[in-house]
Amino acid sequence: MKTNNPDHIDRLILTALQADAALSQRDLAEKVGLSQNACWRRLKALRESGIIKGSTAQLDREKLGLGLVVFVMVRTRHHSADWLKTFRRHVSNLPEVMDFFRIGGDYDYMLKVVTHDMASYDSVYQRLIERVELDSVTSYFAMEAIEEQRPIPL
Repeated sequence: MKTNNPDHIDRLILTALQADAALSQRDLAEKVGLSQNACWRRLKALRESGIIKGSTAQLDREKLGLGLVVFVMVRTRHHSADWLKTFRRHVSNLPEVMDFFRIGGDYDYMLKVVTHDMASYDSVYQRLIERVELDSVTSYFAMEAIEEQRPIPL
């Protein structure tokens, strides 16, 4: 089964799972018009190919008291492999960093930080700058989440 280029049925499966990863195999098979065995084989192939990387629960960050979202833009003068390895490891160890990108443009990196409040963010900021030399750090505070954790369009 070819999974590097998902066909229409694979896309139906992936769309259904993005909406509800807790669907039973029976319900998923019904939803996409397959037998349970055929659905299981496709799911197995999608997992083995790495297209499906896991199954997680989406949590409501606001109900958990995590109301502050900050987009942190980082600029550096360092671009060596060693510096990058150290920086990636350091940022990856900050649990409040939800997303982490190397970007083009005026900044080199963008982090999405989710935390309780400004004091909590300040703690993240202090931990961010304490171990790695950075040229500049600019923070943008989200006023409202209009769309968040959207499914990948298929």
